[in-house]
Amino acid sequence: MFTPLSMQRATVYLVKEEAASAALAFGCCSLFEPELGTDHELIPEELGGAYREVFDTASNRLSKICSHLGLSAPQPEWPTPYLVPQDQLESLNEELREFWAECSLREERTRHIREEMRAVEQLENALDVFEPLDLDLRIFHEGFRFLDVHIGIVPVGQLDRLREAVDLLGYTLSEFSRAENSAHVVLAGLSGDAQELERVLGAASFTELRIPSDFADHPRRVRRDLDDRRKRLAAEQEEIEESIRTTVGERAEFLARANEQLAMASPYARMATMIQRRGGLARVSGWVPSSRIDELQRLLHERLDNRFALELRDPRPEERASVPSALHHPRLLKPFAALVRNYGVPRYGEVDPTWLFAISFIAMFGMMFGDIGHGLLIAAAGMLARRKLLGFAPFVIAIGLSSTLFGFLYGSLFGYEEIIHPLWIAPLSDPTLMLKLALYWGIAFIIIMTLIQVRNRLREGEIAEAMLSGKGLAGVIFYLGLIYAGGRWLTEGAFGTLGLLVVLLPLAIILAHQWRHVDAPLGEKIVVVFIEGFETLLGFVANTLSFLRVAAFSLNHVALAIAVFTIANMLGPTGHWIAVVLGNIFILVLEGAIVTIQVLRLEYYEGFSRFFNGDGREFRPLTMGMNN
Repeated sequence: MFTPLSMQRATVYLVKEEAASAALAFGCCSLFEPELGTDHELIPEELGGAYREVFDTASNRLSKICSHLGLSAPQPEWPTPYLVPQDQLESLNEELREFWAECSLREERTRHIREEMRAVEQLENALDVFEPLDLDLRIFHEGFRFLDVHIGIVPVGQLDRLREAVDLLGYTLSEFSRAENSAHVVLAGLSGDAQELERVLGAASFTELRIPSDFADHPRRVRRDLDDRRKRLAAEQEEIEESIRTTVGERAEFLARANEQLAMASPYARMATMIQRRGGLARVSGWVPSSRIDELQRLLHERLDNRFALELRDPRPEERASVPSALHHPRLLKPFAALVRNYGVPRYGEVDPTWLFAISFIAMFGMMFGDIGHGLLIAAAGMLARRKLLGFAPFVIAIGLSSTLFGFLYGSLFGYEEIIHPLWIAPLSDPTLMLKLALYWGIAFIIIMTLIQVRNRLREGEIAEAMLSGKGLAGVIFYLGLIYAGGRWLTEGAFGTLGLLVVLLPLAIILAHQWRHVDAPLGEKIVVVFIEGFETLLGFVANTLSFLRVAAFSLNHVALAIAVFTIANMLGPTGHWIAVVLGNIFILVLEGAIVTIQVLRLEYYEGFSRFFNGDGREFRPLTMGMNN
């Protein structure tokens, strides 16, 4: 539950002709993850690389075909597993190549239609500007022999000055439309001093408009032509979609067969480049959960009829970094496991933080966002939107229920604190107590995380690191000493001899441990050890103070509600309730999102950073299916 499943290194020796049968057996039970062996002197030659290449090509083609046809590749009810020989896989790959060649023509034409539709849309938007001009737009392309014409945009504030300036140059300015603070104008006059006109237009911030070459007629007729063009493209797209629907119906049987054959071929394809052989002997190595060894042996006996040898052993110390972590979580924990994976995957043997993360995340969200009404709304949203939220519905429901529970403890209902009597305490009634409790929570949280780190290091055989480092047992003692000494100083005004000893002795152990591990000249060594010791002290203090935000947000929640009610009370009856409703929506959405981020930050930076390396890799056994 709290650590990945125990794993065994399994090595299967068999005749090379049986390699595909072994892969099929592994794929049926989903319990073996192959890994390339390291003993290249014993069996140095790889087997099956060509098979994997054909499989990858065929799989990519089927994926592109399904995407083109708007189909997913569902996992059907598999028949009795069977081997797919390489020649059969190559034949399927050729059929898929021909099928994709047919689909790619439609795909390319669809792409061109989309591009043309976008071009038409852009032209229609551009035509909106020129439509007020009641004249043939081609004159702006062909020009006039003696007449100089310009069309463009000028700020409304510059319009009168520009009209006066161009009038002096013998030009006429006509405004034909206006948008916000800009006017669309046409200037016309006899060809003259182009340089002087350019200077005047620049001073007025005049921007020349380019009329698209497609606009070679009266705007109304151009609009009609664009409409006809859009309808023609839409009709062509409908023909392509009808062709796709026909293809789906006609080729459904072939697609199902292709999907099935690739699913049957996938275990061997994935394992192919990891099989090693010499002569007629083949070998494949990988990882298997210890609890499923008997199942593996039974399947191999069924498939290979005792024509194999299975060698099992525990992971060696030097292999621990490469051993996959087989994690198993109940369905309700899946969303929390996904958030843990955002940080990383636990190493093999390292504590899986998912359970601890789920419990502490739910608790802290409720502490920081305790309100019966808001919590019930969040939980209801999680239940009503569970289809859209997919696997994250349990996460939303859980934090909503936590918020509801703490709402009863705080006596808060949509920010009202006089409707329900608190089962425990209203946060704003004793802020000092809330801050103290947040500190106690943070202290307990940090101690637990550091003790988990001690356990992880002991499991990996790093006894000195587990006992003597700042993130080990010495760090825990140092932290407890800091808390004791700090408490003495706050209550009595002095640390006392015992207070100094419980701080300085573990700190000395931590520094001595660091000293042994720093390989540098004496002066540099002193600086490095001092900095790392100071970092240990600062880390504990800063991490602890970070948990004050647990209390701060519980108080902030009440303060925001007070602000909403203050505004509401300044309004009439109708305005009062509108302000209350909108204010609660604001609190629910904005503060709810901020609290979620803050809790996640506390989990990652004050929790995971103390014990969770997150540099492991997930166990990915061979399975039946293209997503293998």
